[in-house]
Amino acid sequence: MAEVKAYKGLRFNCEKAGDISELVCPPYDIISDEQREEYIKNNPYNIIRLELPKGEDRYNKAAEILNEWLKDNILFEEDEPSIYIYEEEFTAYGERKCIKGIIGRVKLEEFSKGIILPHEFTLSKAKEDRLNLMKATNCNFSQIYALYMDGDKNTVGKIDELSKGTPDIQLTDGEGVVHRMWIVKDKNAIDEICGDFDDRKLYIADGHHRYETALNYRNYLREKGLAKEGDACDYQMIMLVNMEHEGLVVFPTHRLVRDLDSFDAEKVLKECEKYFDITEYNDITTAESHLMELYKDGKKAYAFYTGDKKYHMLVLKDTDILKQLLPNVSEATRNLDVTVLHTLILEKIFGIDAENMAKQINLTYTKIFDEAISSVDSGKSQCAFILNPTRVSEIRDVASNGEKMPQKSTYFYPKMITGMVMNRLTD
Repeated sequence: MAEVKAYKGLRFNCEKAGDISELVCPPYDIISDEQREEYIKNNPYNIIRLELPKGEDRYNKAAEILNEWLKDNILFEEDEPSIYIYEEEFTAYGERKCIKGIIGRVKLEEFSKGIILPHEFTLSKAKEDRLNLMKATNCNFSQIYALYMDGDKNTVGKIDELSKGTPDIQLTDGEGVVHRMWIVKDKNAIDEICGDFDDRKLYIADGHHRYETALNYRNYLREKGLAKEGDACDYQMIMLVNMEHEGLVVFPTHRLVRDLDSFDAEKVLKECEKYFDITEYNDITTAESHLMELYKDGKKAYAFYTGDKKYHMLVLKDTDILKQLLPNVSEATRNLDVTVLHTLILEKIFGIDAENMAKQINLTYTKIFDEAISSVDSGKSQCAFILNPTRVSEIRDVASNGEKMPQKSTYFYPKMITGMVMNRLTD
């Protein structure tokens, strides 16, 4: 099954580059141009220069910078193969939580083998950008995030034991998330943990684009005669977390509808009556708590907001309608909140099909409740659908059936920070 091994991670030499908190950054795809410039202004060695290059010939420029930093000992490789225990401490839903896992090299497998499984569809534009960067730099600057089943917490226990002491790296980011890393070099400990994955499947939580890009990059090198079976490009840097970890948090991703030629809220509600029980409320600030109550009861529910602080709660009457409309997909996929919303409302009532969604012509997304509401209040969006989060068990079940969720079905929080450890695709 999944093959996991240690590797010589690439890390910043903080004695020359500066404090680690000035060298790391959030995921590249949530950083604005202004934020990027601020990171570089704060420290010219920030990882953003490699992860998100800009300007003409930007990918080759990233490669030049990488080579310069290696030559000048701004970056160095670990002296021996290691695995990296990574923990994030954060606040979510009013509670302080911790999530912990290991970062190692994982052998790439085609999805058809059923060893590493995706759960969401991806966009080709993002994959093209990441592929060009990998071709130029031959390096992973950020981790893919995957889940595994560890019912008896055997691996979790080993990880906790190995991370009892003071972390080798620690920082607090701008959102108050504390990031800690322990570097494990003990061969016996590494062999024990890696051996635990011999009979496990992995479920990609975050980083579908990067995983598919890694497969494309491996195939590209083989086709060019630049790599063979077993070379470093066969392995990618992946963060592995127990699927039942008590610190695992998934946020909902709300849907914003815009630029429809003929939007009529009353007509929408009238058409929704066929499938949903509808209740009107006067205070949009109560929507999230009402949704969570319904979530705990196992209901499929959405807050439909069109402005003026009022909203309508839509609660699905019967899931049998999805069997009729989607007879060729599994029950796990049919019963997803996003599947119900997309099928019965966005497609059937609004006429927003899959291609439209993929191109984000009339549909955009946000994980931030207040942002969804203000988008409608400002007139930027015509309406918003506030959702509950997807359950981790639903992610597992959909992936296990060989199916994928619509884009933006999950938002794992917090995101991993980029730059604490990297992976050069060399042996």
